[in-house]
Amino acid sequence: MHYVARDGGSGRDTDDLGQANLIREILGNPLRQGSFDSAWSRWADGTVFKIAQAIYDLRGFGNLPILADALEEAGCTHAEMLSHLRSPGAHVPGCWALDLILGKD
Repeated sequence: MHYVARDGGSGRDTDDLGQANLIREILGNPLRQGSFDSAWSRWADGTVFKIAQAIYDLRGFGNLPILADALEEAGCTHAEMLSHLRSPGAHVPGCWALDLILGKD
C-alpha cells in the first residue's frame, strides 16, 4: 500500500493522504455501504456489466466515467457510486464500485 500511495511515481512520499485515498478507493465509505441493483447490469443486453468487465480485465480505469454514464442511463441513482466512478483520482484493482458491479468480494 505504501508503494501505491506514492506521489504519482515521483518518489515523494504521501503517507497519510495517499494511503487514506487508497483505502477509500478499495473500501468506499464503510458507514454508507452501497447496493447494486442487478437490473442495471442487465440493461441494454448487459452493457454495464460488459463495460465493467472490460475495465477490470484491461485495467482501463480511465474509462470509469463511461461506466458511470452507462449506469446512469440504466437507472442508477446511487450518487456516491456515480461520483466515485467519475472522480479524477487514481483508481486501482479492488475499486469498491467496480467490484460491487462485478459481484466481487
